[in-house]
Parts: sequence; structure tokens; C-alpha cells
Amino acid sequence: MKCSETLNAGIKSLYLTPPIKLKPNVCIESLPPEVLLKIFSYLDAVSLLTVGCVNKRFYELANDNGIWLKLYSSSLHPKWTIRKMKSKQTETLSLGCAAVHDRKPGYWKKEYISKQTSALRTRVMRLAKFLDPYTGLPCKNKEAMKVSGLSWIIVLKDKNGKEHVIEKPNLSFMDTSVTVLWHGTDWPCLDILSTLKLFGVTPLLPDQSIPPSKNGPHRFSLIAEYHLANLTEKSVVFGADELVQLFSLSPGLLVGIWKEKNEIAFVMANLHYNQLLERSILGSATVQYVPPPNKPLLDDIDSEFGLHDYSLHLDLHGRNCRYMCGSFKCLFCRKGDIENGYLRLRVVNLKDNRKHLPVIGTLGICWETDVFKGNVKDCFVMDLTLLDETGKPFWCFSAPVHMELSTKSSGLYDYMGHMYTADYADSEGKVCVEILWLEETKEYIIVSLVLYVSTKKVNSWYGTSY
Repeated sequence: MKCSETLNAGIKSLYLTPPIKLKPNVCIESLPPEVLLKIFSYLDAVSLLTVGCVNKRFYELANDNGIWLKLYSSSLHPKWTIRKMKSKQTETLSLGCAAVHDRKPGYWKKEYISKQTSALRTRVMRLAKFLDPYTGLPCKNKEAMKVSGLSWIIVLKDKNGKEHVIEKPNLSFMDTSVTVLWHGTDWPCLDILSTLKLFGVTPLLPDQSIPPSKNGPHRFSLIAEYHLANLTEKSVVFGADELVQLFSLSPGLLVGIWKEKNEIAFVMANLHYNQLLERSILGSATVQYVPPPNKPLLDDIDSEFGLHDYSLHLDLHGRNCRYMCGSFKCLFCRKGDIENGYLRLRVVNLKDNRKHLPVIGTLGICWETDVFKGNVKDCFVMDLTLLDETGKPFWCFSAPVHMELSTKSSGLYDYMGHMYTADYADSEGKVCVEILWLEETKEYIIVSLVLYVSTKKVNSWYGTSY
């Protein structure tokens, strides 16, 4: 009885005791704008841009002209601004107030970003002016990449409009190009993909002292766009090994497809150094960089020659291995060599065996994923750099080229073996290569190399009419 009375009294006390009022949790979003602005004023530019992505209120506060004017002034005259701020001189403060209140929100943010972007481009383009005496191309691309934080990504877009970003590629550097290889295991199925876009990506506000943040603000520069719809039905297989089939897309892209399933194994982009920095940095997310037109010299046109004193640098490689590298000077084309809309430049003559070029190793393109590696034979990557008589890059590309067994005999008595042809063509010209396989010594020899330059390209370059 006594126990039940005690229990009833305890239950009654639960109903009679007033509820305890818990203090609400203090959330940073509930702070007044003056306090948030004070907090934001201690952030750097990258942090300000990042916090502005949280919500609309933070975006509006992070656009405050007072904060960005301070950052802009500090970047312009760091020591001078700090000294003035410490002494609290009236003139500086009054000018600052006028600059803050007379401008729309976000004005000084745009000015700061524009100034920093312009300074970065200046530093990168200054590095691009250092040219290799043999290739005529920028020779400090790696330094420029480090300064700018440049990397490359591909964006796969499916037929429903969803985008899949592929990052962290493997890079292979050659004398005149870089090969960029992406691979992964969680890529979308090829059947649902519509386009592939290649972008150069740089931090919007790079900091030399720290590595670029993955989640920070970035700038995208469109380099190329490719259509993937019905790829295996519309395109001819470029090459294959036991595991993958290769499909080539212009300009300079290889897509590896698993044989056992219709899925992408890897994507390989071959990027020539000519204006690579400009294409990777100076374009926009939707529009590619367009180089300025050439300004020819007054004495470029010769009455006897179509083209004269041209130079060629040629690399043949398989991404990680080099097969041939050569430079050729004093190339010319007589006007009698112009026909069918092309000017012919003969680099290696079939009948002149003194100029035939040996190839090191067995030609093929190497590929790899996290688990597998392979080598697709009878193909290679060709890096061509054709310089005009002033040493300017006239026609440049880096692209995969496939070899085919020729039906005609070589007609050479010094060599015995099968003849292969390897041809490339784009809107600016054609390259025709004849390669002989010597069975006795187990090696390839280039016995003929001819360039055909489009007359449209020449006319556009010189402002003439051939």
C-alpha cells in the first residue's frame, strides 16, 4: 500500500512539474548581418567566393563592396594600404566610403577577380614566350601549368542532360605535345552518352603557396567538343588488342571501349603545345579560344616558289615510348607542285635511301587503367610542327594515326619487306607516310614522307591567292 502511494505521488509530480525550456541552438545563419559582415571581413578572396555559394543571404553579404574594396586595395598596394589603415587617415577612409556607396553590390568583387585574372594571364603568357630553338614552340609549359594551376578534365553528357565530370588524368609529356589519359570504373554506359567536352581548368584565384583546392572556384576553358552518340555504329575501329577497341575522334581524341561490354575503358587526348596555354586558359566554358590572324611580312610572296624555307619537327610516339624524332630544314614547294587544292612539301623521298628514317621499336599505342594495361599495335601518335619561313608555327597537330598494309610493292631493291601506309588529314592539310617493315632486321623504316598543305590555309595565312 505504501509502495503504491509513493508511485502515484511520483506520477503526479511528472504532470505538475513545469517543462524545462531548452535554450535554442545558435546558428550562424541567424546572426545579424552586421556580425556576419564582420566575420566575412576576415576571410580571404577564395573563402569569400566559397561562402557565397552557401545560400542567397550569404551570397549577398559576401558581395559587400567594403570587404572587396579592402582586398582590391591590398592587392594593389599592400604595404601602403596597411599603413594607411593603421593610421586611419581621413582621406583614405572618405575615398573608400565613396567607392563603396557609389557602386552596385559586387562591383569591387568583379574588379578584384578581373585584376587577378589579368595578372595571372600575364605571368603565364610571359612564360609562353620562351621558345625552343628546334621546335619553335613554348618550352616552359610545365612551369606555366604550375603557375596557373592548370589541369584538364572531360565532361560526359548523357541523353537526359546529366553531366559526369572525369578528373585526375595521367599526363605524358613529349617535345611538342602532352598526352592526357583518363580512366575509371564508374563511368556511365556508352549507350546513354551524347557528347564529350574537353576543358582546361584553372583556379579562379590561384595561390602559389598552396595547392589548388578541388572545391574552390575554378575557370573553365572549352578546348573541344565531341559527339559520342552511336559511336561504335558510325565510326570505324581505329585499332584493337585482346581487351579494347579504339575509336578516333577529331581532333586528337582516342576512346577505348571494352570488348566484353559496351563501356568506356579510357579516354586519351593528344594536345599539341602550339597555343595550348591559350586554348586551356583564355577560352570560356562555352566558346573556344580563337587565335588572332597571322600578320605576314611584305616580302613573304616569292615569284618562283610557292613556299620556301619551311621547317618541320616530327615526333612519332605511343604515349610513353618514342619511336622517331626528327627536324627537317629548308623545305620548299615550287608553283608547279600545286594541284588539286594542295601545295606539296616532300620531306623524305622514296628514291633517296640516304634520307630514309629508322624507327625505334614496334609501333603501337600504350594504354592503362587501374587494373589492366595494353598496347594496340600498328598505330602511333604523330606530333607535327610545321614552321613558316619566319619560324612561326604554321600547321600543328597531335593525333593518332593508323597503319595499313599497302597493296603495292616498294620498288626498292635495297630493302625487302612489307610496305605500310599511314595517312592523316584535316582541314589544313594531309600527311602521307610510307613505312617499310624489314623482316630480316625486325625494324621499321620511313621511306617516304610528304606533306600536302591546303591552299585555303596558305591563302588565309599570307593573304594571297594560289
